[in-house]
Amino acid sequence: MADPLLSVRNLGVAFGNRVVLRQLSFEVHSGDCLAIIGPNGAGKTVLLKALQHLIPHQGEIHWSQEARLGYVPQSVAADRQLPLKVRELLAAKAGVLHLSDQEILQVSSELNLSPEFLSAGLGTLSGGQFQKVLIAFALLGRPNMLLFDEPTASLDELTEERIYELVHQLHSQNGITVILVSHDLSVVYRYASRVLCLSKGKVCVGAPKEILTPEMLGALYGAPPKYYGHIQEH
Repeated sequence: MADPLLSVRNLGVAFGNRVVLRQLSFEVHSGDCLAIIGPNGAGKTVLLKALQHLIPHQGEIHWSQEARLGYVPQSVAADRQLPLKVRELLAAKAGVLHLSDQEILQVSSELNLSPEFLSAGLGTLSGGQFQKVLIAFALLGRPNMLLFDEPTASLDELTEERIYELVHQLHSQNGITVILVSHDLSVVYRYASRVLCLSKGKVCVGAPKEILTPEMLGALYGAPPKYYGHIQEH
């Protein structure tokens, strides 16, 4: 097997006396879609931040030289009422990365962002539309690995499904390796190639069919979550 894009060994994160992650080890290889699941407070977002060296941590996080990261956060601390258009936001990142306008057009085409959409003000966008902007922003620079932190938080069910289909398309058709934090276990079952569970300091890693069982989910969440019925339907 080829060397992993990401190798994590004995990762630990603590805030004061509160230990969030302890002795966490796993690998991500090219072509993987790794889903991270667990109850609230288990450290899923903390893990994504640690992987990007945004917070102090212990242990080893090793990225391959071939890894090019893109990150789609759960939320953005920005005033969406600023008089800023979609195209201007993307152009700002393109300028920092010294990318041509063609790069913006190519990413926009891949995500089916029309010229009218690019000319829209950020404050006029729906939640799902704004999420597509964040994905376009992350795709600038041609990453081969995308980190998604619950990309459908606060979206309605139909919009949520469309965003997850887009994530799946980026993985399956564009060949982008994905690390996805998600609360929707039916999506995890359908799209993930591997699952990483975080719960109360306990960790389990495996294929969805091995992890997403009533016994494992009961141990992970304290009781079988309501999503399990939807998993069975798929």
